Amino acid sequence: MTTARPALDPELRELLADMPLMSQLSPEVLAQLRQLPSTPIESLLAHRQVDRLEITVPVEDGAPIPLSVFSPATTERTTAAAPCIYWMHGGGMIMGDRYSQIDIPLEWLDEFGAVVVSVDYRLAPEATGTALVDDCYRGLRWIAEHSEELGIDPDRIVVAGASAGGGLAAGVTLLARDLGTPAIAAQMLICPMLDHRNTSTSSRQYSGGPGVWTREMNEFGWRAVLGDLTDDEVSAYVSPALAANLSGLPTTYIDTGSAEVFRDEDTDYATRIWTAGGQAELHVWAGGFHGFDALYPQAHISATARRTRTDWLARILSPNRAA
Repeated sequence: MTTARPALDPELRELLADMPLMSQLSPEVLAQLRQLPSTPIESLLAHRQVDRLEITVPVEDGAPIPLSVFSPATTERTTAAAPCIYWMHGGGMIMGDRYSQIDIPLEWLDEFGAVVVSVDYRLAPEATGTALVDDCYRGLRWIAEHSEELGIDPDRIVVAGASAGGGLAAGVTLLARDLGTPAIAAQMLICPMLDHRNTSTSSRQYSGGPGVWTREMNEFGWRAVLGDLTDDEVSAYVSPALAANLSGLPTTYIDTGSAEVFRDEDTDYATRIWTAGGQAELHVWAGGFHGFDALYPQAHISATARRTRTDWLARILSPNRAA
């Protein structure tokens, strides 16, 4: 039986009509998707005055973690230390790279003179369990420890990500809270992938048919990360919705669409932050499907969603903001 769904935004529905959609993923399809060209970073940087630095951070098992650091060009900088956006890309934890959706944080480089650091965490199924979130956390530790040489204000580091990257950003923030370092000023979770259980109403609504990201595709991604782990073996750092305690988190921004698989786990996460006495701003964009603003930034609803995030960051990153 088909579950009723919220209608798509009319402009998005028209745009989406030209996009080939899938209902499921397989190892063969994933291999094909990974062969598609990555985001053309050079074209995104061509009209910007940006200094680019490529860094490799080692981890204990010897696997290198590449970081790309984008800073306002030396001639454009002020003497004051800049805010930092630490970016984790989307792709279901199974595809994508550090340039995926990078146009989103680069807007904040333009707006605030922020240093944008994007991490190339290892992907599932080649990496499993906590390896992905550990990679992201180690990259964050490195930039915090090297903030002075990178021109970063250590008190204005924001962790941010979209989809799988939003889930990893939430996991990194939980890790930083529990380990006591580094300090995070805020977390920006864009349609985050937070709950491996995949049992919410919105998850069931977006099942059994093609879509940008369906329940079946979500199950494939989570299986790749978790393998044969049972529910009681899954870490809350990997599946943040499992965290029993959401107190002590930095101020949080969460947005999602009404017409997407992650809607309910995202709204529940915001509710639980409020319940724990924390601060969260939640936006559910009516008629938005998963990743709508990344796929179609020209749509009116997308421009509004992106501007709303930027306005929130402006308040958070203001040097004069009260603690």
